[in-house]
Amino acid sequence: MISQEHAIREKWNLRHADAEGPGQVAAVLVNNLYLLPSEGRALDLACGRGANALLLARSGLAVAAWDISDVAINALQATAEAQHLAIDVQVRDVLARPPEPESFDVILVSHFLERNLADSLVDALRPGGLLFYQTFAHSCLTGEGPKNPAFRLGRNELLALFSSLQLVYYRENEALGNIALGLRDLALFIGQKPATGKQAADVL
Repeated sequence: MISQEHAIREKWNLRHADAEGPGQVAAVLVNNLYLLPSEGRALDLACGRGANALLLARSGLAVAAWDISDVAINALQATAEAQHLAIDVQVRDVLARPPEPESFDVILVSHFLERNLADSLVDALRPGGLLFYQTFAHSCLTGEGPKNPAFRLGRNELLALFSSLQLVYYRENEALGNIALGLRDLALFIGQKPATGKQAADVL
């Protein structure tokens, strides 16, 4: 019997095998690069072919990139080596093996939604760390994204899932105004893990 992990890996391997290049950088990252720390450890979770991981590495961070697809990870590794970027790539089922507590200063999640991982992502941030999150919202004006509504966010759902983080940035355009413009069918979120008592005192 084929395991669920194997079936998911094969599904994504087929998608990545026919794709070219590292993919597109998430708007939540490229439009907010100035918020990144000057140094630290970053994770691109469910990284695909690694467009976000490559940009994080070029920004001076020590980057880990995880994905269940070995095809995607192999492609990212080849691109990183060609660009002389050091990225710690790993084929990893993030549902079975989420990141360890307080292990990253930045976590980036793009077009991946697993609600049960929310608490693990918050725990994995170091105090003061940032979560960049972008995925498909419930509106479907462009026809892009998953057809199954279970894999699309409800209205303002990212705000609820990560309410323990301090809100830095949020965008969800829905059907307001001119739908030919803006970021449609997406929710973009950046939150910061509160500093510990000692770190907060040091700032003061």
